[in-house]
Amino acid sequence: MIDPRRLTDLWRRCDVAVRDAPFGLLLAVASLLPALHGKGTQVGDLPARPFDALAFVVIALECLPLAVRRRWPAVCLALVSLGFVLDQFRAYHVFASNAMPIALISAGAHLERHRRVTMVLLSLAYVPLALTLARLGATERVEGYVVFYLALALAWGIGGWLRSTRAAEVERRRHVAEATRAAERTRIARELHDVVTHHVTAMVVQAEAARYLTAVPDRLDATLSAVTDTGRRAITDLRHMLDLLKADHDADVGMPSAGELHTLVEQTRQAGQPVEFAEEGSPAESAGSAEFVTYRVVQEALTNALKYACGSRTTVRVRYGEKEISVAVSTDGSGFPAADSPGGSGRGLAGLRERVDALGGEFSADRPAEGGFVVRARIPAGSPS
Repeated sequence: MIDPRRLTDLWRRCDVAVRDAPFGLLLAVASLLPALHGKGTQVGDLPARPFDALAFVVIALECLPLAVRRRWPAVCLALVSLGFVLDQFRAYHVFASNAMPIALISAGAHLERHRRVTMVLLSLAYVPLALTLARLGATERVEGYVVFYLALALAWGIGGWLRSTRAAEVERRRHVAEATRAAERTRIARELHDVVTHHVTAMVVQAEAARYLTAVPDRLDATLSAVTDTGRRAITDLRHMLDLLKADHDADVGMPSAGELHTLVEQTRQAGQPVEFAEEGSPAESAGSAEFVTYRVVQEALTNALKYACGSRTTVRVRYGEKEISVAVSTDGSGFPAADSPGGSGRGLAGLRERVDALGGEFSADRPAEGGFVVRARIPAGSPS
C-alpha cells in the first residue's frame, strides 16, 4: 500500500515551482471550459467577444506564470499583468483573469526588493489602462474604476500582511532558538561547575595536606591515593557530561541521584573533612528531578565546606517525604579556609537556587551568628526528570 505520509514528504521535497505549477494548470484548463467563458475578472464592462487564437495566448500569460509566483514574484506579476491587460482590451473576460489578484497577493507576500517601486508602477499603469478602455467604448463609471483599484490594492495588502506574519513567526522562532541555546549553555555551565569545582577542590585540599605528611609514609600514601581516585572520578564525570552533548544521548546518562550521597560523603571524608551524614526515609520512585537536585545541593554545600571551613565538623541531613525532600548541610564554624583553594564566584549557590526554584521549592544559605554556615533546601518530589 502507498503510505500517504511518504507521498506528503516527497511532495514537500519538490521544488517550490513544481508545487505551485498545478494551480496554474488547473486554472488554465478551467478557462477553456465553455461554462466558465465570460466568468473572469473584468474592468470597463466592454461587451464580451468570442475566443480567437490570441485568447489562448492570454490564458497562457495569466496562468502559467503562477508556477513561479513564490520563486520569482516580480516576473509572475509582470506576465500576469500583461495577460490581464490584453484580456481587458480584447474583452475575452476569460476565467484565467482571476489570476491577477492571486499574482498580487503572491507578490505582496514574497517580493523582497523594490516593493515600493512595484506599487508605484502598478498604480501608474492603471491610469492608461482605464483611459484606453474608455476610448474603446467602456461604459464603466469613474467610481467603478476606483473600486476596482481598491480591490487590487487590497490583494496587495493581504500579501503584505502574510509577509509580515511570516516574518514575525521567523523572528519568534529565532528568539525561541536563542533562548533555548542560552538555557542549554547555562545548564551545561552549571553542570561543569558542580562537577569540576567539587573534584578540583577536594584534590587541592588533599594535595595541600600531603605536603605535611612526608614524615608519615602510610598516611601520605593514602592521601595521594585519594587524590588519584578523586581525579579519576572527575574524569568519569566529565565524560558523562560530554556524553550528554551527543545528539543521540540518553537523557539519564551520568546523572547522579540522591542514592549516591553516601559515595559523595565518603569522598569528602577522604579529603579530610569530618562529615556526619544522616538519612531519613528513602527516595520515592516518582522523585524524578528532585533526587538529582538533592545530590547537587549536598555536593555544592560540601564543596564550600572544604573551601571555607576545612576541618570543621560538617553535618548533612536528608529527609525523604512523600511530597518533598528536605536537605540541611551545616558546619560548626571551627574550620578555616583551605590554603590555595580556588576562590568562589558565587555561581554555585546561585545555580542551586535556580535549580530548586525551577521545581517550585525553597532554598536558603545563611551564616549563623555562632559561625559556620547552613544550607537548607526543600525540594518537591514527583517532578519528571
